[in-house]
Amino acid sequence: MTSTESAAASGERPAVDLLVDWDLAARTAARLAGPGPRLADGEAAQVVGELRAAAIAASPHVAGVARMSAPPGAGVLVVDRRGWAAANCDGFRGLLEPVVEESLRRRGGKRPPAALASVGSMVTGAEIGSLLGFLGSRVLGQYDPFADPGRLLLVAPNVVAVEGELGVDPRDFRLWVCLHEETHRVQFIANPWLAGYLQERIRTLAVDLMADPAEFADRLVAAARSLPELLRGQVGAGPRSSGVSPLIDALQTPEQREQLAGLTAVMSLLEGHADVVMDAVGADVVPSVATIRARFTERRAGRGTLDRLLRRLLGLDAKMHQYADGARFVREVQGAVGVDGFNAVWAQPAHLPTPTEIADPTVWVRRVHG
Repeated sequence: MTSTESAAASGERPAVDLLVDWDLAARTAARLAGPGPRLADGEAAQVVGELRAAAIAASPHVAGVARMSAPPGAGVLVVDRRGWAAANCDGFRGLLEPVVEESLRRRGGKRPPAALASVGSMVTGAEIGSLLGFLGSRVLGQYDPFADPGRLLLVAPNVVAVEGELGVDPRDFRLWVCLHEETHRVQFIANPWLAGYLQERIRTLAVDLMADPAEFADRLVAAARSLPELLRGQVGAGPRSSGVSPLIDALQTPEQREQLAGLTAVMSLLEGHADVVMDAVGADVVPSVATIRARFTERRAGRGTLDRLLRRLLGLDAKMHQYADGARFVREVQGAVGVDGFNAVWAQPAHLPTPTEIADPTVWVRRVHG
């Protein structure tokens, strides 16, 4: 019996709910993200219908370019910002539940005092809600491979806001976004081992981070003291960096940074591959694809000072590098061994690129193709 099952049998709250107040997280995220652009009822229904149609239309185009296919999914969920935040709170809770159980087991099953747990869960709930609130006004779509079954989310108000900001054709932009997310769906459905592999890597790293709360607290204090240097970019860069976030780097041991760098390399592959596919579909399907890509890339770099600082601390700038580094890896490998040769990357975990190989694709080609 797991600790969650034991807690349910005894009437106690599950351990994962002692860590985070999930309801507070969802409410905080919804409040900070705001509702987004206001649409008339008829216009909102039209956007939802077009996004669902675009998600279906994207499937054969992705299969043709990527030379991978997956059975149609159960459908796409078109959500508002509040719905996206709630879905991600559910996802985080499911991902963290076994992590918290293992951490509790390592501490002999001793739970924190109820009063302390209540305050702590509210603090972490507000923190997670703030992060989701920041992201919730920016995310266009997301494929969640860890849900059962995996689900594709499209955030309608954000899609409408960005297509208006960029001044691009709405139908083209909506299909372009769906091509990216459909590529992620195919990556995981066509390669069933991939979700479990990533989930285990993430949970192993999280358990390691939570193994010694006192040591982690010491690193948190040290990170707080170095916050000015973090903001100026003087900490967390270089060969000892995980490549994710200077704040996260400051909270980790060198061994943990190495683990995270390996995970980041896989995420670079996934994001870069999706970017390559969405652009390679071409102008015969998305007539204004070149304009969309140019304006979208320019938009990524055109943020204000506060936004750039937050993105740096949270690792979102590093995510932009993931797109670029991963896309370069995919294009260079496909140029050397073709699309089918590149698809050997999905054959087994050992074929996934390392951080060194993401930076130098020829190393991966030599290792995998001899």
